[in-house]
Amino acid sequence: MREALRGERLILAAKAAGAASLAWLLAPYVPYADAEYSYYAPLGVLVSMYPTVAGSARAGAQSLAGLGIGIALGLGTLGLVFVGLPAVIAVALVIGAGIVISGIRALGAGGDWVAIAALFVLLLGGPHAEAFSLSYLLTMAFGVLVGVLTNVLVVPPLYLRRASERLTALRDAVCADLRDVADALDRGTIDPGWLSDAGSRLGGMLNDVSDEVLLAEESSRANPRSRRRADERRLNARRMAALERSTRAATELADLLARGSAEHLFADEQTRSELASAVRASADLAESPAADPRAQERLRSAVGKLDDALAQLGRRSAQTDEAPHAHAYAYAAALCVRRIVDASRDFIAATA
Repeated sequence: MREALRGERLILAAKAAGAASLAWLLAPYVPYADAEYSYYAPLGVLVSMYPTVAGSARAGAQSLAGLGIGIALGLGTLGLVFVGLPAVIAVALVIGAGIVISGIRALGAGGDWVAIAALFVLLLGGPHAEAFSLSYLLTMAFGVLVGVLTNVLVVPPLYLRRASERLTALRDAVCADLRDVADALDRGTIDPGWLSDAGSRLGGMLNDVSDEVLLAEESSRANPRSRRRADERRLNARRMAALERSTRAATELADLLARGSAEHLFADEQTRSELASAVRASADLAESPAADPRAQERLRSAVGKLDDALAQLGRRSAQTDEAPHAHAYAYAAALCVRRIVDASRDFIAATA
């Protein structure tokens, strides 16, 4: 219910309701269209009222394309009925052909309208199928036009701030889990089940946030409200790029530690301590916002602690007869930390 009652959704609902009513009132004045079919105008508004301006224009154009193809299919099948094709076969023909045509990827949302429009023309057109089809197409097109214009002119939706908030939530989740991993390494009690759950949760959050950033980027296209928000768009894109790398590295780190701890491959206390320090420093670094004056200091600390961890791994490999796969797991974990540090380094350089 929180998602359904968000401010953006309520504004979209209010705009759709107002646009549908306006389209219905003005539809009788559409040239060459019969006022009897004015109810198709609100339907045109519905198919074009998307959460973004670009999405509205795209969905409207695709719907009209699918509608036009469906009308042509319906008129062609109706012609066959007039020369003797049984009606029951005609119905099956337009439905089957319409569903096949709807598979054309370029039609997008308009694919659903091919079979529907063909069926309407076939069953409702009758002897006046041409007049019905023209009114159907023109009235729907008028509704689409009203819907797109309403979306452009009345509070055009822009989701840059929402995307930024979701990026911050993902960053905080990644950093919190990295610190929990570091604490577990310090204690020497690594729970494989918790690590697996943490990796899955971060992966799901990353997918959701990626969708939000893509929606925000699409909402900026053809949107007059985005003209002065170019810096915010670029920052969101850079944060997404850095967080995607960091989240995937953190997820892989959790997976490595889960598998390694299950096989008791992280028994050496000194190795765990050095890894824990590097992981904790990488979390502090990843938490740095854009243009943070302490970012360079955090970067030096993270690089230093990572170098210490790699040096400790090198010493332990040379001084002990530890199983090679135990050293490989620990080294792979350190490389995951390096990927987090590198992602943060690139972000700091891009936003300095």
